[in-house]
Amino acid sequence: MSMIAVETQFGRLGVEETDGAITRLVWNGRNEGPATPLLQEAAAQLTAYDQGQLDAFDLPYHVDGSEFQRQVCDLMYAIPLGETRTYGDIAKELGQPPQPVGQACGANPIPVIIPCHRVLSANGLGGFSGDGGVETKVALLRHERAAGLLI
Repeated sequence: MSMIAVETQFGRLGVEETDGAITRLVWNGRNEGPATPLLQEAAAQLTAYDQGQLDAFDLPYHVDGSEFQRQVCDLMYAIPLGETRTYGDIAKELGQPPQPVGQACGANPIPVIIPCHRVLSANGLGGFSGDGGVETKVALLRHERAAGLLI
């Protein structure tokens, strides 16, 4: 396990790699272990995203969780920049109720890269487990030019 820290407008983000895949993103991360080529690429993509020069992350990732958790994360990863979905949208696609989808979103171990901030509740923002909570979710959506959806 190695981690690389990237300074962004959303805070210092630490990206962790295990066995050739991104496995975690944390706020207030720090450099630990070797800066592998994958971590260097993740840092470059996060920097480009922060500067408004990247629309989609292209990184191998692994979510250590249930099959349902991985399915939810895969669907979140596929949401294009500037767009949002609701917990209900994802639930319908998986044939599941919205509440477990919301729980799976909240348990996303790789926020920002797997954009759980792009998933909203049917009648509001929903939550956000990253540092700063919903305020950070709003900042990420504004950065992605999706703030019009918040009005």
